[in-house]
Amino acid sequence: MKRYITFITILLCAVGNAQNINEALRYSNENLQGTARFQAMGGAFGALGGDLSALNINPAGSAVFNNSLFTISGSSYNVDNETNYFGTTIGTKTNNLELNQIGGTFVFRSTDQNSDWQKFSLAFNYDVVNNFDNEFRASGNTTQGIDNYFLSYAQGTPFGSILLQDGEFLEEAYLDIGARQGFRDQQAFLGYYGGILDPLVDDDANTDYVSNASYSSVNQDFIRRTTGYNSKFTLNMGSQFKENIYMGASLNFHNILYTKYDQFTESGYDGNSEIQNTTFDNYLNTEGNGFSFSLGAIAKLNDYLRMGASYQSPTWYRLNEDFSQRINSDLADSDINFINFNIINVFETYTVKTPSKLTGSLAMVFAKNGLLSFDYGFQDFSNTELRPANDPSFQTVNDQISNELGTVSTFRLGGEYRIEQVSLRAGYRFEQSPYTNGNTVGDLNAISGGIGYNFGGSRLDFALSRSQQDVDERLFDAGLTTPANIDRINTNATLSYTINF
Repeated sequence: MKRYITFITILLCAVGNAQNINEALRYSNENLQGTARFQAMGGAFGALGGDLSALNINPAGSAVFNNSLFTISGSSYNVDNETNYFGTTIGTKTNNLELNQIGGTFVFRSTDQNSDWQKFSLAFNYDVVNNFDNEFRASGNTTQGIDNYFLSYAQGTPFGSILLQDGEFLEEAYLDIGARQGFRDQQAFLGYYGGILDPLVDDDANTDYVSNASYSSVNQDFIRRTTGYNSKFTLNMGSQFKENIYMGASLNFHNILYTKYDQFTESGYDGNSEIQNTTFDNYLNTEGNGFSFSLGAIAKLNDYLRMGASYQSPTWYRLNEDFSQRINSDLADSDINFINFNIINVFETYTVKTPSKLTGSLAMVFAKNGLLSFDYGFQDFSNTELRPANDPSFQTVNDQISNELGTVSTFRLGGEYRIEQVSLRAGYRFEQSPYTNGNTVGDLNAISGGIGYNFGGSRLDFALSRSQQDVDERLFDAGLTTPANIDRINTNATLSYTINF
């Protein structure tokens, strides 16, 4: 008889493979790439405007444009991860090429010479605010085996509640337990039929479990591949009041596509161990959309000095997630391969609310010779929240967010020097760790540079940026929690073309 199952919804959203502090933080962070000019100057455009990606910092920037224009940008993303796991260091690199920005603005000048409102602008812009394409590998020798992961979920679970019913297929029981009993019991089921653990006594009321693996240390190899993006489509309106005041507002529509594939292999058990090899793979898929708005203003204090201020609201994401797993070992049930990536668990739709952001900016403009610009941004990541907040599982994660995440200050500094049609640019960006311990995710430091050439009716810009950040990545959320320490370097090369109308 043919055996197949497409999916079943998990009604008990126990925190495990999906909704956790890492997932919440991922969608709260915006690592804007933007146009080449924006990147080359470190994104320090809050008091400048005049660039489509600057709308993400201060929506008043569209009112600075003197004419209508259209810009398109493409980037080469290069990620270099150097991973240390129990003393073993491994490097991995990923590269991809994408269209990361496209947009335009329309400028309308007032026909009433007596009006204080000199011009209006309407703009639209698409930006990739985070590229998730990445891969790292962790390999090392450790005393913490994968049995710890399954034992952490199994202990306290009645043995009878994870046993197959008469006539029930293994994959049916796996999905049914997840739907009725939750993620914890489902992982206990997977550990038992995967051969990793056994009940201490063969009794339905048993709640104590023991490992089938014997070892003093094991060899582990882990690969995590992620793909996808977080993008933002902005509809903007701006206006210039008299000679010195620019104001703007934006509606932002966000889209998320994210996949995470974890491949785990463990070996090196004792010679008398019943288990000699274990594999355990997980696949997570996330799709969703969100909404935010932003307000801002720029004041031209004199011919040289400009100030800017902006507010970006929280983003309310509505996310749908599904995940699948597969496991095997020397003691696994003969039908264990029927639990695979075609057997899909679906979580109920949930919401992530990211923190709002305040930005203050200052810029000095030296006529047509060049400029210097500085932005300061502030966010409180402890305000990140999973909803519905009254869900017991989400309450646990929200408490963890409040305790472990804190305020983040971001500093951006950029400069541009013009030599006739040529513009030379450089920038620096610093962003504090969102974690109060400063270690789980370290501070981010980035430098950038670029060049542009103005053809009169159009402009071609190029930027090269490099950021560095230390990250601790936990392979699993329970039992096996020693993180892999990653030194991550992102290098982006961006080319933009702008046409003036």
